[in-house]
Amino acid sequence: MPSTPSEHSAALASQAQQPDHPASSAAVWAMLLCLLTGFALSQAFRTVASIIADGLRSDFGLSAQSLGSFAGLFALSFGVAQLIMGIGMDIYGLRRTVLLTFPLAIVGAVLSTIAPNYSWLMLGQLLIGIGCSPLFLACTVFIARHFPAEKFAYISGIGLGLGGLGLLFTGTPMAWLVQHTGWRSGFALLAALSVLSWLLIFFKVHEPKLLSDSQTKPGFVQALQGFGSLLRLPHTWGIVLLGMVSYASFLTVRGLWLSPMLMDRYQFSLITTGNVALAASLISLFVPSIFGHLDPGPALRRQRIARFSLLMAATFAGIALVHHPIWSVALLMLMSTLSGYGTLLYADVRSSYPPATTGRALSLFTMAMFLGAALMQWLSGIVAGIAERQGADIYQAVMLMVAAMLGMGVLAYKVIKPSPLLQSVIH
Repeated sequence: MPSTPSEHSAALASQAQQPDHPASSAAVWAMLLCLLTGFALSQAFRTVASIIADGLRSDFGLSAQSLGSFAGLFALSFGVAQLIMGIGMDIYGLRRTVLLTFPLAIVGAVLSTIAPNYSWLMLGQLLIGIGCSPLFLACTVFIARHFPAEKFAYISGIGLGLGGLGLLFTGTPMAWLVQHTGWRSGFALLAALSVLSWLLIFFKVHEPKLLSDSQTKPGFVQALQGFGSLLRLPHTWGIVLLGMVSYASFLTVRGLWLSPMLMDRYQFSLITTGNVALAASLISLFVPSIFGHLDPGPALRRQRIARFSLLMAATFAGIALVHHPIWSVALLMLMSTLSGYGTLLYADVRSSYPPATTGRALSLFTMAMFLGAALMQWLSGIVAGIAERQGADIYQAVMLMVAAMLGMGVLAYKVIKPSPLLQSVIH
């Protein structure tokens, strides 16, 4: 989940498509690796706020609330654009969608590099979020279309691991760069790397012809209407409400508040906080596959998801109330470990709907995840701002808010569940 196993939606919906004249295995792998460079940069863009937060506060005098709005805007624009990108790939193809959209992230990174004020910084963040929105979706669609169906999960796991290198980059390496050259150089480097990634995709990625290419493509309105039918199913809302707070809780801390909290509470240096972020990111790369192996199946999965969610909420409450550097770092590592239960959430979505609607359900879930991340980061800024004005511990207030939102998500998930009749039809 933290490294966004997201966007598997269109991939799963497209698994039935097979190459008419498949390219060689080496060529297909080379094209996938080129696409994964874009996904890795998307991961870096969505978590860079934590490392540059102190520089932004110093240069622009940002309040905690403004900082939360800045970080949340990426997730908001990313989430809103997610649905459109999925439809665009169905109609126009993944290569064209990525090549037309990714330059917005490059423009946004350049604007952020030269931003004279907060408004320009927000514009840059908006463009970056939209520009990054199709990048991992393109990888999963490509895997589903051009690799054997029985290897989809395995190759997707490899893709998640390689794409997660972007998370590692916004740990110690980015912290070192920002400490020595300033936060603007971080955006400048990401812009340059994004240009290289776009060029790789332009020159190296060419989709092999599919048997389904001759079939009539759905219209935009027709494709959009398919998502509305899911919202009329009551249990969709239980899944969506938990999905909105599950990944959001990890991203709100790892992508925004981790570095400021450790620096303000315990006077950690920027490099030290980068090391903590790096360790958290390393853990989050491997735990999704571990939780996947521990999947108990549909009969017990929902119960296990609820328990892991509550344990995650208790971890955030612990971070709020424990004021000791070693214990705080230990709890952050526990948070990263528990974040892997998002794999079970995706499995639950797949088993909660008939096969014909699985792709749309996962698309909707992915969009909910990132809109929820935007909402939680925005609310965390408001809560931090109120605590700051009252002279209270802003990080305690934020972590307790995150814990409370997770608790409410679990409650909705437990109460609004699939009817026994629907479950019998599905299974």
